[in-house]
Amino acid sequence: MEYFLIASILVLLSALFGYLNVRFFKLPNTIGLTVISILFTLAAFGLSYFDNSLLQAEKYIITHIDFKTVLLDLMLGFLLFAGALHTDLDKLKKHRWPVLFFATFGVLVSTFLVGAVTYLLLPVLGMDVPFVYCLLFGALISPTDPIAVLGILKKVGAPKNLEIKIVGESLFNDGVGVVIFLTIFGIANGTEAFSVVEIGKLFVVEGLGGVLLGLVLGFITFRMMRSIDDYAIEVIISLAAVMGGIVLAQYLHVSGPLAMVTAGLLVGATEARSAAMSEMTETYVDKFWELVDILLNTILFVLIGMEILVLDFENQYIIAGLIMIPITLICRYLSLSLPIKIFEKPLEFSPNTNLIMTWGGLRGAISIALALSLTEAMFRDLFLVMTYVVVIFSIIGQGLTVDTLIGKLKKSRP
Repeated sequence: MEYFLIASILVLLSALFGYLNVRFFKLPNTIGLTVISILFTLAAFGLSYFDNSLLQAEKYIITHIDFKTVLLDLMLGFLLFAGALHTDLDKLKKHRWPVLFFATFGVLVSTFLVGAVTYLLLPVLGMDVPFVYCLLFGALISPTDPIAVLGILKKVGAPKNLEIKIVGESLFNDGVGVVIFLTIFGIANGTEAFSVVEIGKLFVVEGLGGVLLGLVLGFITFRMMRSIDDYAIEVIISLAAVMGGIVLAQYLHVSGPLAMVTAGLLVGATEARSAAMSEMTETYVDKFWELVDILLNTILFVLIGMEILVLDFENQYIIAGLIMIPITLICRYLSLSLPIKIFEKPLEFSPNTNLIMTWGGLRGAISIALALSLTEAMFRDLFLVMTYVVVIFSIIGQGLTVDTLIGKLKKSRP
């Protein structure tokens, strides 16, 4: 009953905040829900001087939810499958090599750049942190969040060939980013041997294993849906593929996010749709997963706003977080430069691709979830505040201005 109560309160708050956003704030849902949730939490802090009932109720919810488990082990699979289901696989195939480079090489380079700068910066602020923990921060802050990115890109007029790169990268790089994070986490914790062979083995098992699992799940789902014509059962089959896939990925110790992205792309491909789904089935499958996407997104960004309650706001931590905002953006710009240089001519990249991908690559819930998984010995409080500051700026600051940036760049183009 306790979990049902918490879930009910979260859905109630999500509905209320969503209504307020659509009725009054009129911001993209991702941004509006985060802003309203933060304002709600700050209001609860203010009211606590007179009556702390609201603040205690909010703390009860946050302390009884394992944000990392809820997001990475449960919600992320559903959200990635829903996002991949509506991604044009044909366009993604055309840009598969730059997307692959962005999601692997780009994340790795950004991880080490951010980690190195963090290692040099923190002693200036009076905090000595071992390099391996700074690398952990680099790993958790480098992946762009597909949940935040997809929510914003629906509202802005990014060029289509550029949009598919940003969406494709964000769908895959969080899975890669989690693998990199877990590798460094194992090294920092002393549970993984620091060798190229061991790191490569983990990448192969987690990454390629996840993709292979996704291919199998997608193929089975496609064959089952093709053999019948019943929209209700076909919707349930797609839901079973995700729920079963999440459990199976955990059991096999492979990347669940990469499995769900791969399965979603296969089931949502144009050829698969025309062969396996009637027009009615296609409509119901799309609407069902669109609703799942909206509901989970709404709850997720309400939780992000409420996570402010678990932060230890030391002045040094906040200053470090503010300084990391431009640093993470510069590191992302640099990490994308080589792949863009390699592919811009053969694939006719849009002008200012690097700038738009840097500003449009939002950080989000995945970074916060990974930061929450750090132990106290890994300077969890410091990195959690730094992550939260970067993420909130990314969602609100970058999210609100990316359409303006795209508009100005379009006007300045000859």
